[in-house]
Amino acid sequence: MKVIFLGAPGSGKGTHATRVKLALDVPHISTGDIFRENIKGGTPLGLLAKSYIDKGALVPDEVVIKIVADRLSREDCKKGFILDGFPRTIRQAEELKKIADIDVVINLVVDDEAIVKRVAGRRMCRCGETYNVAFLNGSNVCAKCGGELYQRDDDKEETVKSRLEVYHKETAPLIDYYRKEGLLKDVDGAQSIDKVYADILKVLQ
Repeated sequence: MKVIFLGAPGSGKGTHATRVKLALDVPHISTGDIFRENIKGGTPLGLLAKSYIDKGALVPDEVVIKIVADRLSREDCKKGFILDGFPRTIRQAEELKKIADIDVVINLVVDDEAIVKRVAGRRMCRCGETYNVAFLNGSNVCAKCGGELYQRDDDKEETVKSRLEVYHKETAPLIDYYRKEGLLKDVDGAQSIDKVYADILKVLQ
């Protein structure tokens, strides 16, 4: 099955895509992860991507399309995949249509105020664990490895608001695009994680 997750930054796309990939046994492809790997490796692409991401802006279409097309051509995508963070523009959606037949687009619906609170409260550990300050009780230590937690630059409140503005301008039109294609399914992303996951599984059935 070939699935796209849509939703504003912080709506839970990555969290749920990670769970759904286990249920479907297909790869979860996140453009954010691809860019972070390149940023960590200090590649030219990574440095270019970082200059946009740090400002809360979108990485140019031509760069993203090339990376995604290459990823989808690999053997592990033959029986399906989950796309998270792509497409982000109508142009990207049209280019994707040339290389893949999408089965369903899941749109996670969460209002901006809840997203700002959720994302600005997010804390990361170098080991990969993610937390929210609402559940840390003042702690700044990872429960898994004991490492110090930190806030990513693109999780700061000002940047989150900027990313939401960009999302509404550039990415939200995809909702209408895929609704017209008959592929879009809305899911209330403000519910508990387990309830959202259960609703997503119903859509995929």
